[in-house]
Amino acid sequence: MITITEALAEVKTIEKRVTKKQNFVGEHVLRQEMIKDPLAGQGGSATVLAQERQAIEDLLDRIVAIRIRVGSANAYHSVTVQGVERTVAEWLVWRREVAPKVRQFLSSLQGGIADVRDQAFKKGHAVVRVGDTGKPEDVIVHLDEKALADEIEMLETILGELDGRLSLHNATAMVEV
Repeated sequence: MITITEALAEVKTIEKRVTKKQNFVGEHVLRQEMIKDPLAGQGGSATVLAQERQAIEDLLDRIVAIRIRVGSANAYHSVTVQGVERTVAEWLVWRREVAPKVRQFLSSLQGGIADVRDQAFKKGHAVVRVGDTGKPEDVIVHLDEKALADEIEMLETILGELDGRLSLHNATAMVEV
């Protein structure tokens, strides 16, 4: 049994080993007939390359096994962030696929309001909230800008806290590999 952090570190090590083995195979896959086989002492290039290719396949299988076990652990363990409980797998998907879209959307709303406000002020117009009275040329903002800023801040808080919780989970959750 090892921690998820150790398992993920092993994946990175394996990936480096695979790259080195692939480079080795690539460097020895061809030679001119007149050049002595540099791997003759180890059984010949064909034999050594077959062994290296098998080793690459075995290492890649190990990556799959590690990832499956880490994924299973992530699907099983839950983490609570700002009162929201999800499995680690759900949080990972949320962080990777949902949070960037939410961040971009909220930022574009905030930026769009700021741009319109700047343009309105340059023309001598005001920006007012819904329910406020203004002149016909004033621009009405249909969102609570403070609530929008708070929502952006909460998203950043969740992401920061989530990183810490996931790191703690990876350092303490055990997997059999």
